[in-house]
Amino acid sequence: MDANGRYGDRSVKALLRLFMGRMDSDPPQRPGLVIAPLGALQVVATPLGRAALHYEGGGAAPDKGGYCFLLQRSGGGLFQQYGHRAPLGVGDVVLYEPACPWRYQAQGEGEVILLHVPARLLAENLPGPERLCGRRLGCNEGLTATVGAMAATLVAQLRDGLDELSRQRAANHLLGMIATCYTPVLDLVSSSSAVMSGRLWRVKGFIEENLRNPKLSSAMVASEMKLSPRYLRMIFAASEEPILAYVMRRRLEECANQLADPRWRGHSITEIAFGWGFNSAPHFTRSFRERFGVSPRQYRQRELAAAELLAA
Repeated sequence: MDANGRYGDRSVKALLRLFMGRMDSDPPQRPGLVIAPLGALQVVATPLGRAALHYEGGGAAPDKGGYCFLLQRSGGGLFQQYGHRAPLGVGDVVLYEPACPWRYQAQGEGEVILLHVPARLLAENLPGPERLCGRRLGCNEGLTATVGAMAATLVAQLRDGLDELSRQRAANHLLGMIATCYTPVLDLVSSSSAVMSGRLWRVKGFIEENLRNPKLSSAMVASEMKLSPRYLRMIFAASEEPILAYVMRRRLEECANQLADPRWRGHSITEIAFGWGFNSAPHFTRSFRERFGVSPRQYRQRELAAAELLAA
């Protein structure tokens, strides 16, 4: 992005990767795909099949200088970040940070509209946006439906051509509308101080990027984040979930995701568990049963059978 907030010429695949991480299939080369600047923002509207989009940390990260709003224009999907699971229906919105691990699974044919916002610009309109990442904003909440309609109209106008001044004004108005929609949600998650909350989400971002590391521990987090163990415990006290409980929950959730994914059918349960930082199969099985009420094998059989029924 240049000094004026505009994006240079890039391939479709490169631009989608910038905002969307990795696609399990090539981006759609068909009518309906729009990639266009909107003032200092960037808009991507793309049709999807059953595509899975994700960034799991490591390697070349998507843009670290901004956030993205994902609007489910049609169809449905499931978005996950920071341990939040957001089932998305038509008109729903979710905010995410592209440079921190996340996952989106489209459910059937549909279309999403992505709005990339530079971090500094978003912070001016929506303080502490990291606290909102992965949280669903329903289409029936406040002005969300109005935001969806406005975004869809803008995509149509961008497809047909829109002058620069109109783009800038539209960007300012749209961002202000989105910030207004999130104000009630922000009030609900702002029980702790802004400083403490900001540090909590930075720590969670580090944990998310290192979930696969079997050496991940509270001592490692404190050392890498240059925090005292006592202060680290204080930070997590605000979330009502101890740090090690958070790590365990997130690892189990990621294992459950892969056990339920037909694309991982050829991988053993132990392989999946060890891939997410576990180093003892019995400990994993016991912990999984405590959280989900069934063994990993039973969970896999049940979820894969359900997936086959849906695909039939």
